Amino acid sequence: MLRFAILLLALLLAAPSAKAQGSRADLNLIIAMDCSWSVSDAEYALQVGGVAAAFSDPEIISAIENNLRGRVSILIVHWSTSGTQKIAHPWATISNAGEAVAFAARVAGMQRQTAKGGTSIAGALLFSQNAFEYAPSRADRDIIDVIADGENNNGDRIEAVRDMVVRQGTTINALAVVNEVSYLHHYLRNRVIGGSGAFVERALDYKDFKRAFRKKLLREIKGELVTQNVDQPGQLLR
Repeated sequence: MLRFAILLLALLLAAPSAKAQGSRADLNLIIAMDCSWSVSDAEYALQVGGVAAAFSDPEIISAIENNLRGRVSILIVHWSTSGTQKIAHPWATISNAGEAVAFAARVAGMQRQTAKGGTSIAGALLFSQNAFEYAPSRADRDIIDVIADGENNNGDRIEAVRDMVVRQGTTINALAVVNEVSYLHHYLRNRVIGGSGAFVERALDYKDFKRAFRKKLLREIKGELVTQNVDQPGQLLR
């Protein structure tokens, strides 16, 4: 009996944890970064810096650790014209401060992957939706986080692509950088975002990107239903 108890204890100690076995995540998030002609190298650097800063932020890390399942998986996509999308950072699972800070460090050194070209938000959505097939685990929520500073001007009709993606159970959120197109947040609200709890966050310019991205990411990780100070589907305003 004693030998059996010792053997059972050894097996329990050797067994991988739920997280190590690839347990379900709170969130699978794809960050789709605009790398089109309209984004200068300096503006790209501000995007990268903002994303890296968010994942090393103590409040973001705490939100990940204290969520229902305590883990999220992140993929970063660079996109420009139709057919030009690249995985800039492969799927990474974050469940603690060490993993978050290591991810942030890798993001900080991330080089621009795509050739500069037109703005195909539709292409970015199609590519990103397919990438969920390779996520390390299933999640309670799948979100594509589109970052853009212009309207879709290349590739498929954006509304048709949005509707197809939403039918797969994916939520599309957006971060509008409005330094060049003042009504962009309204455009993204009405023609791009969709799915459960979808919303648009607005950055006044790329210098404001860090603040806006952090605010948006925190809401996405927590899964909060936001009803104030964000743009949700409604009438198109210009």
